[in-house]
Amino acid sequence: MNSISVRALLVRGMLAGLVAGVLALAVAYFLGESRVDAAIALEEAHSHDHGGEELVSRTMQSTAGLATGVLVFGVAIGGIAALVFCYALGRIGRFGPRATAALIAGAALLTVYVVPFLKYPANPPAVGNPDTIGRRTGLFFLMVALSVLLAVAAVILGRRLAPRLGNWNATITAAGGYIVVIGLAYAFLPSFNEVGEDFPASLLWEFRLATLAVQVTLWAVFGVVFGHLTERLLLPGATATGSSSAASDRTAAAAG
Repeated sequence: MNSISVRALLVRGMLAGLVAGVLALAVAYFLGESRVDAAIALEEAHSHDHGGEELVSRTMQSTAGLATGVLVFGVAIGGIAALVFCYALGRIGRFGPRATAALIAGAALLTVYVVPFLKYPANPPAVGNPDTIGRRTGLFFLMVALSVLLAVAAVILGRRLAPRLGNWNATITAAGGYIVVIGLAYAFLPSFNEVGEDFPASLLWEFRLATLAVQVTLWAVFGVVFGHLTERLLLPGATATGSSSAASDRTAAAAG
């Protein structure tokens, strides 16, 4: 793959990330922000310090701040995923551009968010000890790094085992190894149970499900949009043939 193709795919990846970010922003705003407001209200109701002044207003946080964070994140992960796509295409099996994009998006959702989320789920305001926030954040990113590195190692292991075990057995073995090591990380890394007894369990899980929905939307939309854009770029003949076939079918149907 030449530098021109890599550059074109990078641009398309960032564009797909932007589109995915817009839809993820809508999910975050309509599903997540109401839960954040409810959690902040609970925090303020139990707080004895009412004299502090916000450096950034809640309105700014829930609109411009949220939009900036989600869209910048979408563009950034779109560019990174596009570079991963450039390396993975043709190296992880006989998959076309659309299928490869879908596999990368699904693997990224699983390794970058779902696996760390199951160990260290997101918490709304009023949940968690402020004194441990630095440690919790560091452990979450450690879990992300472990998950990604182990996923890469599993792919390499699967490719090396494939000639001896066959593709299916090699995939099962590599995936099993990933699950075992992640399970050990879950067991040995510290956990945090800092949810107060008076915090509504329903609000906590609604917030966590909303954050999960944002990530699912982001990666699913990215996979679909980026797959479409890469197929148009790398397989223009197939796209044109498909359009011509569809047009011929419509013409024949009209004539009949």
